Amino acid sequence: MFLSVKSAIYLNSYTLRLTFSDGVVKDVDLSNELYGQIFSPLKDISFFKKVKVSSELGTIFWPNDADFAPEFLYEIGVPADEAA
Repeated sequence: MFLSVKSAIYLNSYTLRLTFSDGVVKDVDLSNELYGQIFSPLKDISFFKKVKVSSELGTIFWPNDADFAPEFLYEIGVPADEAA
């Protein structure tokens, strides 16, 4: 099954609540993933909040074209009902 991100909501800090194509909702903390040239602009919270969902890509992205594979986001996410 092809996994994709259907919606993204900014929660706080570097955490997003993502809904995936299988119906699972996970809170994904990206604070430890923002390294390298493409991701370093996301350390600015105001820029991080500009996250969008691309139905074409099936994942989240930012205005500088940074994105993460939906499978990776799914793997590191915590089910929303279990998040602290």
